[in-house]
Amino acid sequence: MTYGDAIATRLNQMCKERKITLNKLSTISGITQSTLDNIVKGNTKNPKLRTLHRLAVGLNMTVSEFLDFEKMNLTIFDEE
Repeated sequence: MTYGDAIATRLNQMCKERKITLNKLSTISGITQSTLDNIVKGNTKNPKLRTLHRLAVGLNMTVSEFLDFEKMNLTIFDEE
């Protein structure tokens, strides 16, 4: 698993838990739909901290809370 895969997994998980679409997350976070789609599809391998911050705020979380999940904590990331 790559870092980008872990972030995509977390975004999908958070949207599912909050019963919002990725499109809604795009709107509330101020991240363009294309940027969010690229993260979720794996085209963006290493999202910037600024992007993660905006997504976390859109999810009503801190970046620390957003990045603190089992899959992220247990993964040894493949080199790209």
